[in-house]
Amino acid sequence: MINRKRCDGNPSISLSQRPGSLQVRRSFAKDEKPEDPVLKEEGPSESDGERGRDWTTSLLLFLLWGAIMYYVFNLAPNQTPSRDMYFLQKLLNLKGDDGFRMNGVLVSLWNIMGVWPLVYSMLLLPTGRGSKGSVPVWPFAVLSFFGGIYVLLPYFVLWKPPPPVEEAELSRWPLNFLESKFTAGIVFLAGLGLISYAALVGGGDWSEFFQYFRESKLIHVTTLDFTLLSAFAPFWVYNDMTSRKWYEKGSWLLPLSAVPFLGPALYLILRPAAKTVALVSSTSEQK
Repeated sequence: MINRKRCDGNPSISLSQRPGSLQVRRSFAKDEKPEDPVLKEEGPSESDGERGRDWTTSLLLFLLWGAIMYYVFNLAPNQTPSRDMYFLQKLLNLKGDDGFRMNGVLVSLWNIMGVWPLVYSMLLLPTGRGSKGSVPVWPFAVLSFFGGIYVLLPYFVLWKPPPPVEEAELSRWPLNFLESKFTAGIVFLAGLGLISYAALVGGGDWSEFFQYFRESKLIHVTTLDFTLLSAFAPFWVYNDMTSRKWYEKGSWLLPLSAVPFLGPALYLILRPAAKTVALVSSTSEQK
């Protein structure tokens, strides 16, 4: 569907497909005409976000978030609070070298949790951001660097399909950074290095880590955070893939997105640019 609206005497054309798909809006000067000859005049239509709102899913996600938060604060093991504080200070580099060797798996997990929010930011902007009038995604994306999935889940509850994206917006910060193949490559290599490090530390570190997991709230909650981020990633990969109209060509990546961290990070490298796909696909489907 293509909508043409006027604002301040300048026609603006919105190329759109279906609820949930990425839309790019192009603005033309007063004397400039769009190249596509099949554009039709249409009146205002119902918001894609309102049509796509699924209250059942939102309610289930809200209940899931409530259950997870109850578990984190009331049921997660908390046998070693003083050791947790020591580990936290070591991981944040607030303690100097005192001769204690930190568990390699824990170090890898802690560092990869600092990269996961960047992966989600690249999936949520622009194709996962909410529709006009809904809660903006950026506060949740920023806070997820500190709170992980526990901060992102409320956004998932409130999410609605995205609004049209101004073409010029894709070339501005932060979308140009989040759409960059260079950024995606750095994210993938960082994750690959951290996961490889954890895999090669040896069985002793893994046995120690599992013991920590059974005793420590810090490690238990962080591991749960990593697991939930991995579990939700395939949906957002699918959403981004269909929004870019790349499902037919890129569907083979969907099973791979279930591989923790590396699957979604690989998708970010291989996915087409939002600007190119949205404009080319939208115009070609009208012909």
